[in-house]
Amino acid sequence: MATHTHRFVEEYKGLVGFGLDRPTDESTLMVYLQKFSDDALMGVLLPRLSDAELSDLFDRMNRLMRRHLSEGEYHRLFLKEE
Repeated sequence: MATHTHRFVEEYKGLVGFGLDRPTDESTLMVYLQKFSDDALMGVLLPRLSDAELSDLFDRMNRLMRRHLSEGEYHRLFLKEE
């Protein structure tokens, strides 16, 4: 059974554009991140990234999660642990 969801990108009908307002920016970023994490795209993009780009992306995502998620949220929402 799948534990990850990417429903927003499939169902969102609003504007995809950045800089108009906070709600549109948040929706746009969610669409971009869900599209970005698509297995087919990652299969093409990841081998083309430099070691520095891989490290930068990994570090940036981890910094954001450490800053904005509690330990419990990290385990429940990111790691999908009970």
